[in-house]
Amino acid sequence: MARVFNFGAGPAVLPEEVLHQAAAEMLDWHGSGMSVMEMSHRGDEFIAIAAEAEADLRELLAIPAHYKVLFLQGGATLQFAMVPMNLLDGKKCADYVNTGEWSKRAIKEAKAFCEVNVAASSEEAGFTYVPEQATWRLSGDAAYVHICSNETIGGVEFHWVPDTGEVPLVADMSSHILSRPIDVSRYGLIYAGAQKNIGPAGLAIVVVREDLLGRAPKGTASMLDYKVHADAQSMSNTPPTYAVYVAGLVLKWLKRQGGLAAMERKNVAKAGLLYEYLGDSTLFRSPVREADRSRMNVPFTLRDPSLDAPFLAGAEERGMVQLKGHRSVGGMRASIYNAMPIEGVQRLVEYMREFEARHG
Repeated sequence: MARVFNFGAGPAVLPEEVLHQAAAEMLDWHGSGMSVMEMSHRGDEFIAIAAEAEADLRELLAIPAHYKVLFLQGGATLQFAMVPMNLLDGKKCADYVNTGEWSKRAIKEAKAFCEVNVAASSEEAGFTYVPEQATWRLSGDAAYVHICSNETIGGVEFHWVPDTGEVPLVADMSSHILSRPIDVSRYGLIYAGAQKNIGPAGLAIVVVREDLLGRAPKGTASMLDYKVHADAQSMSNTPPTYAVYVAGLVLKWLKRQGGLAAMERKNVAKAGLLYEYLGDSTLFRSPVREADRSRMNVPFTLRDPSLDAPFLAGAEERGMVQLKGHRSVGGMRASIYNAMPIEGVQRLVEYMREFEARHG
């Protein structure tokens, strides 16, 4: 069966050459006679795999030496709780910016641990924009400021870095990490689920400044303490070994593409192609303010919602799948992560033009 163009939001498309390499190495990794799935996480083979993955991630993101990289489990959702558990450091308040569904979930989880000051929100406009920082009402005594820098469901992306002064900036970058260069030093902590731009589900990555470690209160479960994981090089327990391995292959692939600056150029081209068509269309529209549109997740709607089902059916017939929008917002959504080739976006736009010619 031919491969489809998978526009799913996550688990998402992976580079084909990575899948081929993983398949070729499935039974015998580099002459070891074992699959990576079978290796001891404390054996020399897997320790080398993990160390190389970390080194490549550090190189791609230009992570400063005084930041720790953690390979964890529990997805980004567990980080919604681990962040306040580890960063409050005796303070009672944290600032959050509410730009969509994942921000809302992070806020809800944090409320179990502290007072949450919602410094800004775009909920009144259906989460269709990022509030300008001039409108934020930061509390002044917060332990940290939290943003979701790309909202997978609503397709809203920060194209700028907030200035939070001495207060650590925390960012959920799950759906756009590795899509462009970032200045890690502007953040106290970055976290991301892997299943969009990094690798398979089951792995979460945390990049945390060293001075923010060791702040979890007494009684915190050891597996929820960043310092425990940092001290054990992410091997306090058995890590998600195969997910780390595949993530390492993706990182190598990114380096072969020319790194994150090259990926950003490709992502700008892909997103531009789709947004340009949406801007010209009278049948389809993008609900997101132009300045805040995500390059990774592009939601769009039809003028007549009754056309959604035939549009999606036609897309599947043409080898394009998982274009249905999230149940909370409806419509359609094209997730065009790093591994989505521009040919996939071209085919989608061609089909949208064809569909509009018939139904416009």
